[in-house]
Amino acid sequence: MKILHTADWHLGHRLHEQSQVEEQTLFLSWVLDYIIENNIDVLLISGDVFDSGSPSNQSLHMYYNFLVKLKSTSCESIIITGGNHDSPGTLNAPKDLLKALSIHVVGKASEAIEDEVFEIEINTEKIIVAAVPYLRDGDIRRATAGESFEDLTDKYKTALIKHYEQAAEQCKRINTTTAPVIAMGHLFAMGGSISDSEQNIYVGTLGHIGASDFPSYFDYVALGHLHRPQIVGDNNKIRYSGSPNVLSFSEINYDKKVIVLTVEDNKIKTIESDTIPDFRPFHRLTGDIASCISQFPRVVTNSYNLTPWVEIILDESHTVNTDDLKKAAENYPFEILKIALKKQQKIKGIEELLKDTTSIKELLPTEVFKLKCKEMDFNLEERPEVMDAFYEILNSVKNQ
Repeated sequence: MKILHTADWHLGHRLHEQSQVEEQTLFLSWVLDYIIENNIDVLLISGDVFDSGSPSNQSLHMYYNFLVKLKSTSCESIIITGGNHDSPGTLNAPKDLLKALSIHVVGKASEAIEDEVFEIEINTEKIIVAAVPYLRDGDIRRATAGESFEDLTDKYKTALIKHYEQAAEQCKRINTTTAPVIAMGHLFAMGGSISDSEQNIYVGTLGHIGASDFPSYFDYVALGHLHRPQIVGDNNKIRYSGSPNVLSFSEINYDKKVIVLTVEDNKIKTIESDTIPDFRPFHRLTGDIASCISQFPRVVTNSYNLTPWVEIILDESHTVNTDDLKKAAENYPFEILKIALKKQQKIKGIEELLKDTTSIKELLPTEVFKLKCKEMDFNLEERPEVMDAFYEILNSVKNQ
């Protein structure tokens, strides 16, 4: 049996207001071919199928069209869990219909843990999958009047670990043949590294769990949320597959991956990764204006023929006129998405930042909050619990 672990598709994502539907479409086509060529039997998608809780009709069409096409491949079973960007209602709405197609969806934590555990048997091989979605605080922890923030976060972490323990116990109850057991999850595991496009679910050490917090009964943990493919805590069996497409210029210096598990003789024999093609070229140019312009001829497209996207970081400590740079770029077949200063000494306030921003959508809520704290001379480093509280409030608002 071959199992493909992916996550963080973020269908509908826009980079600096530019649609990424072209590279997302190419990825879906690529992964479909990959499943066929490598005889994949099971597909796991560990959260953040969509970039928004209210995906566009175009994103929904891409998703359902892909699932329909899977039925003509070797892939006999698909398990999809919700992430922090996904709407549980959107994912769960067609789950009964999709179940008839051997597509299991767990959009949010279930009241009965057995609803998150699946037994899959293909070609005489069997696996047990604990399909744990992104665990929202309100789904797994019950608040008590008068709780401090420390009590709240400690209880969330305890409830999160307990949920995985309950899932492991349910797997053990139904595992009559000692089949390999795989857990899915969408969270931040300590030791992982993040990119600019990821909003940390919890910050500091509050709410985070480590590799040792996952039950040892699991033979593999297929994680989503972090966009860089990585192993957690030096444990080869706990991995993030990463996102398939570049979602931030901070993600351009490493390969995007999918992970393939091979099950033979009731054991996970191999865990291997394969590199996803770079569907769109991304370039980050640094230096002064003249130096960046001299690099323009090297910015070319690839065999997929998508327009290259460029970020320019000027080695300047103060605002400069970029008209010459923009004019020179008009002679080349690429698009500049962002120009920034490398050594900007002055911290811009919210009002000044808004003057230089074409759309309020360009500002992240976290940027606004941190800027406001700076303006008020409030030291977030000395009071990390305030940042934790902000993230909890932000996630609660987004999940409504």
